[in-house]
Amino acid sequence: MSLHDMSWRQHGACNGLDPAVFFPDSEEAATEAIAICSECSVRLSCLEHALAVREKDGVWGGATDRERRRIIRQRRRTA
Repeated sequence: MSLHDMSWRQHGACNGLDPAVFFPDSEEAATEAIAICSECSVRLSCLEHALAVREKDGVWGGATDRERRRIIRQRRRTA
């Protein structure tokens, strides 16, 4: 799947839900979005997309911005 292939989005558990759920005001308020993502069949594609484009806002693939930055740092260390 290419970086620009976003067809996975139509299969997301978030599809049709209020986007505001996935852009909470704080990390602590992200629990609802994370719970929805945990049941999602395309969670990993979503997370990989957010990591690849360095998405700064929201919950993507069940990870907050802080968690995504941590994943990127860990991957750099092991590369």
